[in-house]
Order: sequence, then C-alpha cells, then structure tokens
Amino acid sequence: MPCYFCQKNVQEIDFKNTELLRRFTSGLAKIRPKKRTGICASHQRKLSKAIKRARFLGLLPFTTK
Repeated sequence: MPCYFCQKNVQEIDFKNTELLRRFTSGLAKIRPKKRTGICASHQRKLSKAIKRARFLGLLPFTTK
C-alpha cells in the first residue's frame, strides 16, 4: 500500500487541516500506527507532530471522553 502523502505529493502536513488529521486517528483519538495507515516513516513523523500540535492548540481532542 503506497503512502497517501507521497501519492498526493504533499511536502508539509498542515496542523490546521483537522479533517485530514482525523483520518489518521482512531475512534479513541489515538494516532494510528504506520502499519495500519500505510504511511512512510518520514510522513508518519510529520503527521504525528502535526496531530500533537493540533491537540495542544485545541483543534483536536486528546481523548474522546
């Protein structure tokens, strides 16, 4: 399964794009692992940084409950 971001030729993952970031989190708002999403390692690191930054700024929840 090829990387989603490599296919779309995305260089930077924006932390303000919450719709995209929610695709890569589970129902309990955990970051999905690389094996489940099929993202390459470099994009997985950028994605997790973007998710953590969005959580800190209140755009994404830390947990569902």
